[in-house]
Amino acid sequence: MRVMSKDKAWVGTWRPHKPRGPIAALYGSPGPKYALPGLTGTTKHDHTKYKAPMFSFGARHTHKSESSPGPSYLIPSNITRVGRDGASAFSLYGRPREPQLFQTPGPGKYSPEHSGKSVFQSAPAYSLSGRTKDLNIINTPGPASYSLPPVLGHKTVATSAAPTFSFCGRSKTGSFNEDLKKSPGPAAYKFVDPCTYSQKSPRFSMTGRNFPPGETTKKPGPGAYYPEQVTFTRAKAPSFSFGLRHSEYISPLIVDVPE
Repeated sequence: MRVMSKDKAWVGTWRPHKPRGPIAALYGSPGPKYALPGLTGTTKHDHTKYKAPMFSFGARHTHKSESSPGPSYLIPSNITRVGRDGASAFSLYGRPREPQLFQTPGPGKYSPEHSGKSVFQSAPAYSLSGRTKDLNIINTPGPASYSLPPVLGHKTVATSAAPTFSFCGRSKTGSFNEDLKKSPGPAAYKFVDPCTYSQKSPRFSMTGRNFPPGETTKKPGPGAYYPEQVTFTRAKAPSFSFGLRHSEYISPLIVDVPE
């Protein structure tokens, strides 16, 4: 039977005690995932831990030495230290075609029946061919491009025309109704209001409604108040709420992880 301690009680087979070292979960930092250095790789390695030896493969450099080309050039097999090998060499080429001899045509190659038009007299023959494109360059005007002079109206050339008359507008200068004195007419004078020289009747006008000046702020009515919710003047019943259980070892949620 386990003896209960005076300070802290046993929790199953484990007894709470003071931690021997700092626990990262007790602090507000994200934890050892970000604070402690890594144990792998060559960069940012923990200097307090053992680091095994590492070897790397070197890269091929494109810069070549100027003193000697080295084995980067492919030397032909017929080149020796004293020059090119003098042994005979053979190569394969395609077989050339043999030149064909001129073949003299025989009697069957000729067609004397088709030479009648060249030897004997024949009637003229005509053929239909397509219209060439060179005709589009010719811009000679056709018969429809010309027009005969008119024979009706006053613009005739070859025939006699009857006298024609036209209607023109009435001129204001030199006509029978021309006003030489420039005297004003009855419409040139302004109309005089009869109220000027006679008794003026009373007149009435309609104006807008005038409201007396006042405050336009909206005032709350009786229905805007809740007297049943007042707790300052009367006793209030106790109220309880359910909270969340928080642990000091739970790391906070990190949304933006630094890269």
